[in-house]
Amino acid sequence: MPKRWTTEDISGLMRSYQATCVLGAAAELELFGLLAAGPRTAAEVAAAAGADVRALTMLLDALVALELLTKEAAGYACASGVRGALTPGAGSVLAMTQHQMVCLRRWSQLAQVVKTGRPAPRGASIRGEAGDNQSFIEAMNDLAGPVAPVIIPEINVVPWTHVLDIGGGSGTWTLAWLAANPAGRATIFDLPHVIPMARARLTAAGVADRVTLVAGDFATDPLPGGADLAWISAIIHQQSRAENQELYRHVARCLRAGGHIMIRDIVMEENRTAPVSGSLFAINMLTATATGGTFTLREIQEDLHAAGFGAVRLIRQDAGMHAVVLAQL
Repeated sequence: MPKRWTTEDISGLMRSYQATCVLGAAAELELFGLLAAGPRTAAEVAAAAGADVRALTMLLDALVALELLTKEAAGYACASGVRGALTPGAGSVLAMTQHQMVCLRRWSQLAQVVKTGRPAPRGASIRGEAGDNQSFIEAMNDLAGPVAPVIIPEINVVPWTHVLDIGGGSGTWTLAWLAANPAGRATIFDLPHVIPMARARLTAAGVADRVTLVAGDFATDPLPGGADLAWISAIIHQQSRAENQELYRHVARCLRAGGHIMIRDIVMEENRTAPVSGSLFAINMLTATATGGTFTLREIQEDLHAAGFGAVRLIRQDAGMHAVVLAQL
């Protein structure tokens, strides 16, 4: 049955940004890390954060009201479970929380974006452009880290010896592919500022000798050859269909004969209103990119066929970003 909206429902939905902004500001200021060792006063936290003490006190009190912090005579402290979730480390969502604030600033301009058809102007957070880039890469790892070791064995359905991870980030999916095939090798192709992050993660995992790191931009630079499996993870939503066809053609040129391509992304139903996460993510791409969006299986199939791939099929269904399409050259 369709939802029957009340004025209270609508007002509550509209105010939901307030708690989000309180949490996001605290993440951008890295307040939870400053409180990780134990209680501190507002003045102490303000000094450590380089913030105005009056303004920071208000923010800390709002965090207490949201039960993210506690407030005692000794000062403010992280509530139970918050330190692990919002300070760097395994299981943390700090980077994603910081990245969501970058998205929020774009979303706040949605009406203007719809009016003009152009993405929202880019602007750095208080962490700077480099900090925002780092939080994005770390956020992608935070999302993929728990699921990649589960998904890759499930979709490891074609023989391969060398996987090309296009836009491979800090190597999270490459690690899962290498774990699924102990004899396999990998190449990560990503932008120059990402490569050092990948090198650090792969070295820490003890597999750096099995991975070739290549810096470049797939929109302008040739892809490295030698692979028999290409992995395109959470990329096609950033581009138009024409741009994706060109990317698939680049892949076709670099793959070995008979090689395969796998695409991990949101796959929309034909009515484009489901899954809900896909409809909302299309808005995220509308605010962030000039041509990006989300696509149906039919559209992905047509674009792969146009680039010379066949036997296109959906091998993993998902309501979010973890649907996987397989095709063969």
